[in-house]
Amino acid sequence: MVVLVWINGPFGVGKTAAAFDLRRRLPGSIVCDPEHVGIGLHRMLPPRLRTNYQDLAAWRAGVHEVLDLVAREHCGPVIVPMTVTDECYFEQTVGRLRQDGHDVRHFALLADRATVLRRIGRRTLGPAGRADPWATGRLDDCLARLSEPVFAEHVRTDELTAPQVADTIARLAGLTVRPDTDGRLRAAIRRYGTTVRHIRAG
Repeated sequence: MVVLVWINGPFGVGKTAAAFDLRRRLPGSIVCDPEHVGIGLHRMLPPRLRTNYQDLAAWRAGVHEVLDLVAREHCGPVIVPMTVTDECYFEQTVGRLRQDGHDVRHFALLADRATVLRRIGRRTLGPAGRADPWATGRLDDCLARLSEPVFAEHVRTDELTAPQVADTIARLAGLTVRPDTDGRLRAAIRRYGTTVRHIRAG
């Protein structure tokens, strides 16, 4: 059975970096990012209606349908980096996939507030407190919600690099990853590339 690895956590904690490091070192794996469903829905809406796309039933249904299809047709692990802090929405995505018989391993990445703010600053333009007010404004609520038992398994990331987070997730999920052989320079280049691809301007 295909394993779905859902990596949850507040914006800036390192979900995307961990997801792509897993993909790099986990043969046959792919990354399926539910944010693309939300972006597509936003593009179909006039600006005044572009609120939190997770509030749209179409997003939750679409994410379930796409991941259900991929998990049934793909032959390797499916990695899903996505923040979900609403318990009802969590049940309609992760919970529904489990009800359908899929093997979903869910992990909530956590870190101290100051750690997350530093990471946000590294992947946005401008000071961390101003670069993404939506993300920083929701940070305390995200950390509090994701610390609840319903969002276990929790992974503390304050002292971990992205490859170390990936190693931890793989171990807890029972998956075997290739060793991380990147030196400091190559690791820095990979981090920069991931940041550029997912950067948000303030």
